[in-house]
Amino acid sequence: MFGKKKTKPEPYDRTTKRPVIHASICNGEQVAGFQNLATGKFTEVMLIRDAKDLSDFCKTYGVEKSDITKEY
Repeated sequence: MFGKKKTKPEPYDRTTKRPVIHASICNGEQVAGFQNLATGKFTEVMLIRDAKDLSDFCKTYGVEKSDITKEY
């Protein structure tokens, strides 16, 4: 009854955005999202806690793990 609503993820435009993981040097926290190629603005999509979260991100958005860049 009070659970999260399942929303359909927004598709991303491969010509204007690229998949990126922002990782913290201090505590190792990782956030997956997309970076706009023109402006450089990063849009957070989900927190990555383990390999399953990363695999869910890839499956949801149709991204290959090799296409994701990591920024610190």
